[in-house]
Amino acid sequence: MIVVAGEALIDLVPQGTGALAGLKPALGGGPYNTALALGRLGSPTAFCSRVSYDAFGEALLDGLQEAGVDVTAVQRGKEPTTLAVATIDTHGSAAYSFYVDGTADRLFTVPTELPAGTRAISFGTCSLVLEPGASAYEELMRTAAAQGVFTALDPNIRAGLIPDADAYRARFKSWLPSVSLLKLSEEDALWLGGTPREWLAAGPAAVVITHGGDGLTAFTRDGAVHPVPGEKVEVVDTIGAGDTVNAALLHGLSGRDALSPEALAGLGADGWAQLLGFAARAAAITCSRAGAEPPYAAELA
Repeated sequence: MIVVAGEALIDLVPQGTGALAGLKPALGGGPYNTALALGRLGSPTAFCSRVSYDAFGEALLDGLQEAGVDVTAVQRGKEPTTLAVATIDTHGSAAYSFYVDGTADRLFTVPTELPAGTRAISFGTCSLVLEPGASAYEELMRTAAAQGVFTALDPNIRAGLIPDADAYRARFKSWLPSVSLLKLSEEDALWLGGTPREWLAAGPAAVVITHGGDGLTAFTRDGAVHPVPGEKVEVVDTIGAGDTVNAALLHGLSGRDALSPEALAGLGADGWAQLLGFAARAAAITCSRAGAEPPYAAELA
């Protein structure tokens, strides 16, 4: 079982140009998209979050269940669902404005236990910023790591939600001893500061950096660098592409029985090339269609 912990929200995606273009609601949130993608790829997956009882919340859970994701670890609340208003530029890249005050996912509390058979747990995005939930997710991360669970982190920076950048950067560094696999975008890496070598020295067994359409690069503790080019595709938008990479990496590692720091160290050049190539293909499919619509396993066969 791979557990994904973090927010589920509704993306409001413009259907035209200009500030007053119509907005279409779409299921979203970085962790939600990761769980959805894992389910579609066929990995046994559970979602760990707090979701509203409102109509959006019900739709979010329906989407996960349709993908085969276990939602029994999801907490519920009467507060509204978080909204993220997307803006799509001429290259298909998305930026977001968030409506998060008083929403359900902020009140997440630490569960008493993880789902049975949990081998890995993934964290990231808004859920590690917005209190009081952020501290609960942080505690869950540290506890899971201490129990030997493989932990993945994608900070997926949303700068507009971070009131104190320096404090967040310090907090990010404090998470690294509890992280097995760190995945982040080139833009996130620049915002956070530091280098893959510095991050590896603090804890992770591997760091994967995405370069948009130019592919991905993995850095490992033995000093190796494994670059893989991107897949060429006509981009509709990039919503959910990084989350699809997260899912593809975890799915691929699970299939190789490599969900441990020791196994990551033994992947080798061929193993990393196959794993990253699979992630690049999966992300390209997501980019080829509107919204966060990650591929199914059959599309990558």
